[in-house]
Amino acid sequence: MSRSRQPWRSSTIVAYNVADILKNPKFPAEWPFSPMDFKRQDETTDNMFYYQPRLVYHIDDAAVSALTKFYAQSIPENADLLDICSSWVSHLPDSFKGGRVAGLGMNGDELKANKRLTEFTVKDLNKDPVLPFDDASFDVVTNVVSVDYLNKPLEVFKEINRVLRPGGKAIMSFSNRCFPSKAINIWLSTNDYEHIFIVGCYFNYAGGFEKLESVDLSPNPGMSDPMYVVQAYKKSA
Repeated sequence: MSRSRQPWRSSTIVAYNVADILKNPKFPAEWPFSPMDFKRQDETTDNMFYYQPRLVYHIDDAAVSALTKFYAQSIPENADLLDICSSWVSHLPDSFKGGRVAGLGMNGDELKANKRLTEFTVKDLNKDPVLPFDDASFDVVTNVVSVDYLNKPLEVFKEINRVLRPGGKAIMSFSNRCFPSKAINIWLSTNDYEHIFIVGCYFNYAGGFEKLESVDLSPNPGMSDPMYVVQAYKKSA
């Protein structure tokens, strides 16, 4: 996809470090993405792709450690947490004493292996983006290295807002690694800074969020996997 079809790329992202990208973002007046942006190379059912469990990390150990340390600092103790696009591990610190810890993902065997979960649901959000939980059920919603696979991100982020309690936080973390055949087109045609802006757009156009922030957790730039967080809070009123 060419830059000429994505005018927001050059006109809205003016930053020299990750923390600046969403400090004063210049979001277009309307949703700037097209249906083609959310197509994938492989449009076969995701159930087939995720049929076999993958009990491996999808980022390197240094990036995993950086994310776990961030969670230790930013997720309140006893929080009710929902991990969407969840797997066999949620990268929560050993010290985390959560309340309800729900996982929603594509593979039941992976979710069963996740010892941090108190419950789990198998569901394909690309087929049906509705989260099967009551309004205001969680204090925190997390997503680890999977936001690039969502082909209905606006709907999913509206659902994230719905299931969060007022003042609750959504934490989207991602790197530059993915399954290319299942990542959306726009992710494959943009760089890390632009990925941050794209996820910021999801929060912005979903509505109901505030305190949007981008954080660079990359542990060893150029030597290990990068790790970024885009997070926001549900408005209290």
